[in-house]
Amino acid sequence: MRIATWNVNSIRQRLDHAVRWLGETRPDVVCIQEIKCQTEAFPKEAFEALGYNVTVHGQKGFNGVALLSRLPLEDVTHGLAGDDGDEQARFIEAVVSVKSGVVRVACIYLPNGNPPDTEKYPYKLGFMERLSAFAAERLKLEEPLVLAGDFNVIPEPRDAADPAAWTGDALFLPRTRQAFRSLVNLGFTDALRATSDAGRLFTFWDYQAGAWQRDNGIRIDHLLLSPQAADRLIATGVDKHVRAWEKPSDHVPVWADFSIAA
Repeated sequence: MRIATWNVNSIRQRLDHAVRWLGETRPDVVCIQEIKCQTEAFPKEAFEALGYNVTVHGQKGFNGVALLSRLPLEDVTHGLAGDDGDEQARFIEAVVSVKSGVVRVACIYLPNGNPPDTEKYPYKLGFMERLSAFAAERLKLEEPLVLAGDFNVIPEPRDAADPAAWTGDALFLPRTRQAFRSLVNLGFTDALRATSDAGRLFTFWDYQAGAWQRDNGIRIDHLLLSPQAADRLIATGVDKHVRAWEKPSDHVPVWADFSIAA
């Protein structure tokens, strides 16, 4: 089973890319972030034609997440618990049934948090606190669980080509990185780092200042695995070549393969 995540930065602008990539790689479950459309405007038909079940949590013009799965999606939840007043579309959870039981997947588009001296940063930290509370409860189920998405967190200096350039950024502030470590330390495994210590392992390159051409990237798209998922991890990858396509997203797909019979 392959589970992937990709911030497409507008599904309508990146639909052809998404269809092309899915045709090339055929992942079983895909978490998509920043669809930037309302739920009813999401082009479900294009993905259903490729054999995917689709659930969408959209929002006009901003944010928005979707889950695609070759297996039926069960127990679908839209929105992260803990703040009834949060109207931003950033979270979907679902379960897929497999021969060995179930696999639980959460698609996450964590807030950017910039500028840090505005209300956006406390919202980011609050979201991370809620995510940790959710994750702690789900770990009690002792199921294969994958938290996948754009976390808007650079975990370590090696996850940026130029760490000094991000010193005052909400993605790299000490409180951000500590909140991320607290989440991981609940018992999760960072899938990419579990399989590779390679340098320059990036998932995002800004559109500005020739970042892609100079490989001035950062790693902010993650798959975090419960112990039951980590035990089944086979391989991971970053589909970096997608960033070179015409009019690309500034993020690329990240995936993990598991020894789970779908």
